[in-house]
Amino acid sequence: MRKRVITEWLRIVAGLLVFSFGVHLTIFANIGLAPWDCLGMGIAKHTPLNYGVAMTLIAVTILLIDIALRERVGFGTVIDALLTGNFVQAFNSLNPLALNKSVWTGIPIMLIGFVFMALGMWIYMAAQQCCGPRDSLLVGIGKRMPKVPIGIVEVLLWAVVLLIGFLLGGPVGIGTLISTLGAGLVMQAVYSLVRFEPRKLVHRDIFAVMKELHGNQQNN
Repeated sequence: MRKRVITEWLRIVAGLLVFSFGVHLTIFANIGLAPWDCLGMGIAKHTPLNYGVAMTLIAVTILLIDIALRERVGFGTVIDALLTGNFVQAFNSLNPLALNKSVWTGIPIMLIGFVFMALGMWIYMAAQQCCGPRDSLLVGIGKRMPKVPIGIVEVLLWAVVLLIGFLLGGPVGIGTLISTLGAGLVMQAVYSLVRFEPRKLVHRDIFAVMKELHGNQQNN
């Protein structure tokens, strides 16, 4: 049991790395930030925080909203909240290439980023140790709109986040529009291809996983 849980934790971290690389690509495309990143940059613009810390702060805030929506909080939620923003910051810092300067190059880079983001979400959510804060919010809202495809729910959520980021002065461009409309559609296409429906997962929260580990110790 302990081996399975640890394997799931490693899967979560691996999925978040893939997801973070996708986010990095959308930033590297340099044609306007995706809504959540626009919000993070907007907050960083008005505070002494860098992007990574701002995104961690956003994640913790959304975590409180998830709890209010009665979404389960698991190790996946906590790991996502603590690592994702910093993973993206690391990719941004380590990339030796200058930011893309061409819109026509930036668009495919951003679309590839969306694919990595969707794949990363699939990898770590399949561990069923609860979603990261933003994905828990998406799933929580999606459960309350069961007849709406999850990709369309994300489009609506991102539109609201974009408005807040824009009001805070976050960078907006053609890529922002593409992100708001396209990321959810790409996610829907990827999930249809791999036959993944996040609303059907049976997640285990922190207490359930700790009970599994405790039971394993007693058996030993």
